[in-house]
Amino acid sequence: GRGGAHLGLGRESAEQLLAQLQELLLVVEDEDFSLCAHAGGSVRFLFATSSDLGEDSRRFSARENSPETPPNHMSFWEHLQELRMRIVRSLLIVIAAFAFTYGFPFGYHDIPPLRFKLLEWAQKPFLDAMARQLHRPVSELTGPNSPFAFTDLTEPFISLMRLSLWAAAFLAAPFLFYQLWAFIRPGLFDREKRLAIPFVVATSGCFIGGAVFAYYQAFKFLGDILFKEAAQAGLRANLHVAAYLDLFISTLLITGIMFELPVLFYFLARFRIVTARWMLKYWRHATILILIFSAFFTPGDVILTTVFFGVVLLGLYFISILVAWFAEPRKPGKLGQ
Repeated sequence: GRGGAHLGLGRESAEQLLAQLQELLLVVEDEDFSLCAHAGGSVRFLFATSSDLGEDSRRFSARENSPETPPNHMSFWEHLQELRMRIVRSLLIVIAAFAFTYGFPFGYHDIPPLRFKLLEWAQKPFLDAMARQLHRPVSELTGPNSPFAFTDLTEPFISLMRLSLWAAAFLAAPFLFYQLWAFIRPGLFDREKRLAIPFVVATSGCFIGGAVFAYYQAFKFLGDILFKEAAQAGLRANLHVAAYLDLFISTLLITGIMFELPVLFYFLARFRIVTARWMLKYWRHATILILIFSAFFTPGDVILTTVFFGVVLLGLYFISILVAWFAEPRKPGKLGQ
């Protein structure tokens, strides 16, 4: 009161000023406020009018009395922290897998590193197609007679690193899909949280199954189509290894993602976003979208490859209809139950 008198304030105004100061100190202790916000609030407090202080008091009181985040929910910052942790773990496992796919067995008994075996494995589909068109054994197309070449000294080194990195990502696919599941798990119902193992098995199986299909079937079709024209024209193959690996990796990756379509529609149907009846009703519209996707995203600028991948994707769409019919909730209730 005496301090208020020295400042030229009445007793009531001094008590109000003291209350505002106490509330401001409580806010400073709030861990959710940054240091900049504390400083800005203090400066505003010093130059604010009594009406401004009253408004701030009501806002701070409402914040202090607001309910905390429930134990079974996560705040925005907790979601970001969880995302960071999942990304860091994914990067660590990919780095560990990369060390294996690039350097194993690390000079043991003079065994060639695994990256050279991966390159040989990546070249095999095209060499098989080339041997079929030339009616020659594959053994005659390796070594000095290999159609693969490079024009930049760093090209083999970078190409082998890229191939090893993508091989590591494929090898770590089950772990990466589990990290994805662990990130979205807090937003699911208790019954759906028990689907962790089926989710990881289904997503990993579909992705790897798509890559296997691309390696043994898509590349066989693609290699025969692309090399047949060159063989009939009497052209000699002289391929850049980097360009070929771009085609190889993109084909396996896109086909693996395409084979995730049934898993995607399983969850869309589970949450009642789509139904099997709706998908069957609009299958003609889906066919147009599939052909557009195949024209822009499938490898090889050839109409036959567009049709081939379009037919594959359309077949996956009809399989997804069956999956959606199986996943649809039979009884009305909450989503996902």
